[in-house]
Amino acid sequence: MNPLHNLIVQTVKILPKSLIYLFAKKYIAGKTLSEGVAAAKKLNSRGILATMDVLGESVSKKEDAINFVNEFLELLDTIEHEKINANISTKPTQFGLNIDFDFCYEQYEKIIERAKKYNNFVRIDMEDSSTTDSIIKLYTKLYEKYPQNVGIVVQAYLHRTLEDVRDMDKIGTNYRLCKGIYIEPKEIAYKGKDEVRNNFIDTLNQMFDDGCYVGIATHDKPIVDKAYEIIKKRNLSKDKYEFQMLFGVTENLRQQILESGHTMRVYVPFGNQWYFYATRRLQENPQVAWTIFKSFLPFTD
Repeated sequence: MNPLHNLIVQTVKILPKSLIYLFAKKYIAGKTLSEGVAAAKKLNSRGILATMDVLGESVSKKEDAINFVNEFLELLDTIEHEKINANISTKPTQFGLNIDFDFCYEQYEKIIERAKKYNNFVRIDMEDSSTTDSIIKLYTKLYEKYPQNVGIVVQAYLHRTLEDVRDMDKIGTNYRLCKGIYIEPKEIAYKGKDEVRNNFIDTLNQMFDDGCYVGIATHDKPIVDKAYEIIKKRNLSKDKYEFQMLFGVTENLRQQILESGHTMRVYVPFGNQWYFYATRRLQENPQVAWTIFKSFLPFTD
């Protein structure tokens, strides 16, 4: 991010949360479960699948992690009872990964047991690089017990990702492949657009080589176009992949992918802890921060 964009983002972040929410709500379904349900149902009515997430991360108390577990159990019950075509996405630090690995594993067991009961699916998100080893360890341990009900996210901008994928392909991992959003040092992460794109495509090909299911999570048109080529060349059936996007982002491209006959799934985040997610979206897209910033300046258009 260039210095001006960084200044704009940091300036916007000190505005009152109530003002930021007016703009951030484009990227979140709302603050409540009912709002998340409404958004997911609306997507379903348009032929789009959902992956739902109660926002939150990096808890420091076990009771907070347990409270999040209960929210996700309620979410899974609601998805089942409301007949929503959705699975769930989770962050390990939300369930105490930074407190105690075994405690976090136990919390995931509760959630995945409920998902298994409903023949549903739990996606384990990837977080910053300090947690990568622990998250892969968590996933592989859970996979041994719940091979049909759990998958993981990998981030194409990390140097290590292709090797991680080669290892996890051996057990038939279900992936979400994304670029990655956390700010990481150049020693471990690609910084150039072309570098990240190339590693994304190399990783995608490796996953398909090994027969894995992939959620191709991107808003980058060049990657989408290359994925089209790969899918066509390999003559892949729709049960081998899907495209995935974030709520409120590149909706025109999303519709184009859907109209081209591909499966589309949209990430539907909601909850009281929307602020950290929203500010991360601003860091990812400084143009949105600039739009917010301008709205508080006189004589701008």
